[in-house]
Amino acid sequence: MNQHLDLFLGYLVVEKGLARNSVESYARDLSRYLGYVEQHAGGDPAAIRPLHVADFLAHLKESGLGARSRARALSAVRMFHRFLLVEGYAETNPTSIIEAPRVLAKLPQVLTGREVEMLLAAPAGDAPIEVRDRAMLELLYATGLRVSELVGLRTRDVNTSAGYLMTVGKGEKERLVPMGESACAAVVLYLSSARTQLGRGGESPFLFLSRLGERMTRQAFWNIIKKRSRQAGILKGISPHTLRHSFATHLLENGADLRSVQAMLGHADLSTTQIYTHVTRERLKRLHEQFHPRG
Repeated sequence: MNQHLDLFLGYLVVEKGLARNSVESYARDLSRYLGYVEQHAGGDPAAIRPLHVADFLAHLKESGLGARSRARALSAVRMFHRFLLVEGYAETNPTSIIEAPRVLAKLPQVLTGREVEMLLAAPAGDAPIEVRDRAMLELLYATGLRVSELVGLRTRDVNTSAGYLMTVGKGEKERLVPMGESACAAVVLYLSSARTQLGRGGESPFLFLSRLGERMTRQAFWNIIKKRSRQAGILKGISPHTLRHSFATHLLENGADLRSVQAMLGHADLSTTQIYTHVTRERLKRLHEQFHPRG
């Protein structure tokens, strides 16, 4: 079984071009699955039946795993068995009749326009750290980047004159994203002053640097955004992804079309972007209830 898993993971990297984090996620889910079915179906993938897959999902539920995590695990298992079928390691796909666990759509949390302004204004000083944090927050809200894309930016990826940046998203796909005037100005200020001081004369290719002149990490930026939200007096718990959600929601609320938002977010499937239309509808409903005489 482990040999088949290694072949499948190699397929994900070479043929599908998935990012390392995605491949590692598949590996975790499938290692757990294969460990379970080997106890019940042995080491031959052709011996796995739909009942084994259903029992595995029931086992995950009994272990306390939520519907979303179980659905993700089933997605990995389905893809693995399709691979085995296509490559001739099995004659049937035991997942073809298995239904995915029902997952209730959870609306993403977004900031109001006022809360965004408060957050962006939190790093108010002229010290290098303040200038850097302001540039990172401005850029994240202006572009809707994933946090991994933000901390992975290199100086060569940002063209402040043209007002665009280049980023590499999921599946190693490149995309151009407009930055906006405020973010451009914040990045220009950071590059002309703070970055030189943080870099300590080093030659790091990455745009955003830590106090030690090293590449900013995802965890470090998570801590920054928590610190700045407390500083701004924002009571709701927020994460780097909250600004990505806010970016998409505010664009749609102000008339942007769904396809354009999809392109800027780097979503492969339009259905992923459509969650934000639900967010805007919920907000309109609340506004109607609050302000309409018969709301």
